[in-house]
This record gives sequence, C-alpha cells and structure tokens, in this order.
Amino acid sequence: MATAFSSDGEAALRRELRPAAAPRGDLDGFYEMGRAAAFVRGGGFRKVALQFPDELLADAAAVAARMEAETGAEMYVLGDTTYGSCCVDEVAAEHVGAGAVLHYGPACLSPCRKLPVLHIFGQKPLDVGCCAEAFRELYPDRQSRVVVLSDVVYAHAMDELEQQLCPEYPNIVFSRVVCGDPPGPAPPGEVWQFGRHFPVEAPGGLQDYAMFYVGAEGLALTCFMLTWNRCPFSSFDPTTGCSRQETLNVNRALMRRLYLVERARDARVVGILVGTLGVAGYLAVLQHLRELLHRAGKRSYTLAVGKPNPAKLANFLEVDIFVLVACAQNSLLDSSDFYRPVVTPYELELACNPAREWTGNYLTDFRDLLPGACAHVELPPAIPAAEAIPDISLITGEMRATHLCDPPAPQLPPSTALACRDQTRALVEISPAASFLESRSWRGLEQQLGQTPVSKAVQGRRGIAIAYEDEGYQQ
Repeated sequence: MATAFSSDGEAALRRELRPAAAPRGDLDGFYEMGRAAAFVRGGGFRKVALQFPDELLADAAAVAARMEAETGAEMYVLGDTTYGSCCVDEVAAEHVGAGAVLHYGPACLSPCRKLPVLHIFGQKPLDVGCCAEAFRELYPDRQSRVVVLSDVVYAHAMDELEQQLCPEYPNIVFSRVVCGDPPGPAPPGEVWQFGRHFPVEAPGGLQDYAMFYVGAEGLALTCFMLTWNRCPFSSFDPTTGCSRQETLNVNRALMRRLYLVERARDARVVGILVGTLGVAGYLAVLQHLRELLHRAGKRSYTLAVGKPNPAKLANFLEVDIFVLVACAQNSLLDSSDFYRPVVTPYELELACNPAREWTGNYLTDFRDLLPGACAHVELPPAIPAAEAIPDISLITGEMRATHLCDPPAPQLPPSTALACRDQTRALVEISPAASFLESRSWRGLEQQLGQTPVSKAVQGRRGIAIAYEDEGYQQ
C-alpha cells in the first residue's frame, strides 16, 4: 500500500527515454482528413481544437498542419486532457476559444453540452475473414441470436463483416455506432446505449441474445458485460487474432460492487468527485447526489481534483467513501489501491434511496438516474426516526439509520453566512465545509513580491540529489 502514495524515486532515475514514434504515412485514411475538413468548412469554424490520446500525439503536428492548409482555420492541439481521453475536453477547448472539437481515437460517445464535436476514431485494420471464421467456431448453430458489438476503431469494417455473416445467420444483429442521444424516447424493441444502436426482436428481449465483441479487452467490454450481465459474451481480438468465450466472472464483479454499496451505507462523510465537465447532465446529477446525501443524513463535499489517483484522495482523511461522477467507462474505477473506496452514482443510490431495489440490472450511465430518465426512482417521503426500522451493517455489525430526513425548506442564509472579502466591502459567503478544508490545505510557495532581495544568477549544483558533485561522498 505504501507504494501507492509515494516512491523512492529510483524508477524515475532508471527510466529509459525513447524517441516519439514517427507520424504514420496514411494520414488521409486513418484520420479521415476529407470528412474532418468538410465538417470544419461546413460549420464555418475559425478556431478548432484537436484532441488526441497519448498514443496518437506523434501525429498531432502533421494533422494540424494539414487541417490548417485545407480549411484556413486555426488548429489547437489538446495534448493533455483534464479527465479521461475518451471524453471530449470542452473545458480545454473553451480556453482557446474553439468553436468545435475534433476528437481522435477511442471515445465513450457521451453527449456533450456546448460545442459541436466530430469523432474520428482512427481506422485500425481488421482481418474480416479471420473474424468471420472465429464467429462461426464460437456459434456453430446457424439459428443463434447474436448481437455484434465492436470497438469504435473497428466500426469501419462492420459492413463487410455483416455481408459475410448475414446470409448464414438470419438472427444476427449488428449494432451501429451513433454519436449523441436519440431524437426522442427509444422506441420499443430498440436499444440506444453507450453510443450503440440495434434492434431487439426476440420474444424474451435482450436476454435471449448472446454478445459478440470485436476489440481488445478493456473498459468498454467490462462496461458492456456489467450492464448486460444476463447475456453470454464472447470476443475476437483483431490484434492477436484470438477469439474466446469471455470468462470474466460477472457475478463476482457484481458482488464486489454490492460490497461497495454496503460501505456506502455505513459512510457518514461522502466526497463527490467531479470526473467530467463535458458530459451532458453532470451538473444535474451533482445536485441530485447532494440532495440524496443530505436527506440520508450524510455530509458531503464536492471535490474537483482532475484525474483521481490514490495520492490525491488520501489528502481527505475525513471522507469515508467517494462517489465518482464520470462517463460510463471511467466510472468503473478499481479502487483497491485507494485509501477509501470509490463508488458510482448508481451504487450510492442503492445505498441511500430506500425506494431503489437491486433488480439484477447494473447501471453505469449516471444520466439514467435523473428525473425523466428510464431508471429514475423518486425518493420516498420521510419517516420519523422513532418509526424507522433499524438496520444492521453487514460489515461492522453495528446499527445504522436508513430513513430519510425531511427535505430542507428553502430559506435565506443567516446573516453570519456573509462577511467582508476585502477593503472594497465586497461580500463573500462563508461555507463551513470550505472553511474547514481551507484550514488544512497546502498552499505551496508564496510569491512575497517586493520582499525578496534581487540577486544575480549563479551556477547551481551538478549531479543528482543523492550525490551532488560539490558534496563529499563517504563509503
């Protein structure tokens, strides 16, 4: 556990630096330069942000130069993302005044709030014949009902795969990659989820289908398997050419998540981690979680720490558990190395909303919990503490309260909530939670302008910290 919070620095000293990979030759095909240029010219955008994941940054300069030459617009490369690279970083794009975003590489396809976005996944090669043969071996029964899913980087080859398999398998269904939500409520017999759209015609619904995934093992596949946990999964990895029946123990994974629900029921102080500033509805779910925690009698702090890691979250020792508001793929954070567990908004609802029951369907998209969504459950009316049924924690064995408090009545803040900010008599609202965290925050170096004497630059020490050249070394 100690290595999760600090290191002795030896790894950094021994790390071998390698030159960046050379830009790929086929920029037009891989990055769909024609479609991207048409999007920029058609929208009349003068400033465009180009968002690349780390593995594609070597091509960023060449792509930006080509796009500027073909469109006449200014291109700004977003080399590092505020949160996960699968989400569109609207905050960084707005810093440069961009009117649109070109998002390259794998994407979670979560809808954005403000800027128009064009997703260019990058067309990775797929041996369609090998993939079709692997499908035939996995499903020898030609009447099998199978839904074919794919990683977005292989979506370009699904039409060819469909042409090979549809004549042999009459009940096969191919999903389509779609960007954004459907124009209205999804019609019965159709699935719109995770940027995928496909019809479901079996009498028993989706659970009568098996799932065949084209792509490497990763967060996308894990998200699919947890959400559609009643469907058997198989996969084909185009990189290795291997196919298999997926052996991820979904029941064991769900047991781990339900254990975290019990931890959330025991928690008294909850930290709400802001894991996205671009996915539509994130402000609404933050307010929903605050109200839920308040009525459940728990204190909450809202924290914006960027990409969460064990060292960052270990600074908040008062927090018993964290809830991460992020896209569907980044919400399933493995918190085994963290000092405190990290749960999803759905798991927090299971813990704090008595009206929500576990039905076997796991939800990873926090927008499904909001009012008007498919899985929204209203909070029940408050029950007096004397009439509440006591509950026993399955972890600590102690009694805990499970009833909801009355919602707070809207009222003006007390006069003590305002104070003078500075000599201009500007007023600032005092938050007890913010004041407490501010009293123990680390501020870093202070500028002390005008207090530090000016001195000439001198040559510094040479060497590494454990043995500078001007220090004596003793055996």
